[in-house]
Amino acid sequence: MENIALPIDEHVGHGYTANKEALLKRLNRIEGQVRGVNRMVNEDKYCIDILTQISAINAALHKVSLGLVEEHVSHCVVNAAAQSIETGDQSFVDEKVAEVTTAVGRLLR
Repeated sequence: MENIALPIDEHVGHGYTANKEALLKRLNRIEGQVRGVNRMVNEDKYCIDILTQISAINAALHKVSLGLVEEHVSHCVVNAAAQSIETGDQSFVDEKVAEVTTAVGRLLR
């Protein structure tokens, strides 16, 4: 039988792990808001009321996103900086900075 090496998850110990319960609670609340908008459309509610709820959902998602960016920087980027100092290899930091820059770029679209 051939041994197959499984890829190692380099993202073990995410920055948000300490706040996972709060994050899940917030996401569940947002999910409920989306279901509420679905119900509003199904019940032919006034379009401005629906748009108001969608605006609230977008604001809540942006807040979650910014929290995740903060966690990524304070955990993943800081760990990469420590690893770069330890090894003398700047590419660890460069990779994490590129990740966060790309993620923020997607959020700004």
